[in-house]
Amino acid sequence: MTRRIPVPVGKHPQAGGRALFEFEDKSLALFNVDGQLFAIDDSCPHQGASLCGGRLEGRVIQCCAHGLRFDLHSGYLLNSRQVKVNNYPVEIIDGQAFIVIVPEESAP
Repeated sequence: MTRRIPVPVGKHPQAGGRALFEFEDKSLALFNVDGQLFAIDDSCPHQGASLCGGRLEGRVIQCCAHGLRFDLHSGYLLNSRQVKVNNYPVEIIDGQAFIVIVPEESAP
């Protein structure tokens, strides 16, 4: 069943910003790139380092630990389809941002 996780008050980043928050067993990073919101797990799939504090260039986030760069839109490592960080759609409903979690068995 698809879940919509409301972004907590105060965690909605301004343009160019980012926010980190916990939801149940997930640590989620939310990025605002030119007004578009992107949500990913805050854990690099390589060795688990936080991605929220990484260098942000457009919609690319660079892991602080080893420099891996991920596209926030697709979740994939740049120039590869072998490594991917979990990413989630973000919906805005009546001014409230929601991160959409789709169960893996339902995902396309």
